[in-house]
Amino acid sequence: MMKRDNLVRLTRFKVSEKRRQLEQLELMMGEFARMAAELDHQISNEEKKAGITDITHFAYPTFAKAARSRRDNLTNSVQDLRTQINAAKLALEEAEAELLHAEKLEMRDGQRDGDDDRREAVG
Repeated sequence: MMKRDNLVRLTRFKVSEKRRQLEQLELMMGEFARMAAELDHQISNEEKKAGITDITHFAYPTFAKAARSRRDNLTNSVQDLRTQINAAKLALEEAEAELLHAEKLEMRDGQRDGDDDRREAVG
C-alpha cells in the first residue's frame, strides 16, 4: 500500500509540474504577443512621422526597420510557443490519465485491505 501512496504522490507532483509548465508557456506567449503589438504601434507611429511606409525606400526609418525585425522574431517565437503549448497540453493529459490510474489502483488496494480486515474480524 505504501508503494501505491508514493506512486500517487509522484504522479500528483508530475501533474502539477506539467500544469505549471503549461501556464508558463501561455504567459510567455501572451507577453510576446503583447510586445509584438507594441512594436506594431511604434512602427506605424514612426512611419507616420517619416511619411514613408515603403520598407524598400532609401529613407525608410532605421528604427522602424529594427522594430519590424524584432516584431517578426517575436511573432516566430509565438508560433513556436504554440507548438510547445500543444505538446505540453498532451503531456498534461497523459500525466492526468496516469494519476487517475494510480488513484484507482490505490482505491482498489484500500478496498482490498478493508475486505481483508473484515474477514480477519469475522474469522
